[in-house]
Amino acid sequence: MLALYQILVLALVQGITEFLPISSSGHLVITSQLLGWPDQGLTLDIAVHIGTLLAVMLYFWRDLGALFVGLGRTVTHRKGRERDLFLNVVIATVPVLAAGWFARDYVEHYFRSVELIAWTTIGFGILLWIADQVGLTVRRVEHIGWGGALTIGLSQILALVPGTSRSGITMTAARFLGMERSEAARFSMLVSIPVIGAIGGYTALEVVLAGNLPLTLEFGVAVGLSFLAALVAIWAMMAWLRRASFTAFAVYRLLLGGFLLWWVYS
Repeated sequence: MLALYQILVLALVQGITEFLPISSSGHLVITSQLLGWPDQGLTLDIAVHIGTLLAVMLYFWRDLGALFVGLGRTVTHRKGRERDLFLNVVIATVPVLAAGWFARDYVEHYFRSVELIAWTTIGFGILLWIADQVGLTVRRVEHIGWGGALTIGLSQILALVPGTSRSGITMTAARFLGMERSEAARFSMLVSIPVIGAIGGYTALEVVLAGNLPLTLEFGVAVGLSFLAALVAIWAMMAWLRRASFTAFAVYRLLLGGFLLWWVYS
């Protein structure tokens, strides 16, 4: 059982890192192992997923409305910008959900070492920097097409390995496709809505069926804190990317990965 201060720290870490291209799962593993804390458990997982999901839905409420309109247009076989957005999000979501379903046990047991996280943090940080340097900035979300959405969706499978960063790898793929920086982040976070919803929903179903979901004060605190932290992080990143590049995130990943390698090998 985690103490309240541990829940506060982990909820804050999850909220801040969920949508930044620096790997939330990697930071959670690192935080627990560096501080010698026990595994955070499924209940806290559910709480922080709820909090971060609410944050991204609130920030992108207009796009969320467009997705619902797109769903209606898809069902009624009517064309439109909203339908294209909806289908692109679906196409980008399916690969990682399918891969995650079949590889979930393997990833959980074999891909959680700090050494691996260190190398993926560095490697995918360099890849993000390269994509940001060579990628054009001429395309918006509505320009990516089904092929671009599938490319981003396939790249998302790599995020099953901790340290890769789901948001980081999707933004990297989007930059290689020539998307504007803020638009790359926007599409990444729109895709995160069904992904986080599916992961959180599946985890919650498992816990509820087992009769082990205590809706305590700590649960509510974790939801609220991760929500606020994620909302601030999304706002700050979007504001940053409208006037700057991904270089700062790439440098952070290199520094973090270097520190972790020093910690592991020393």
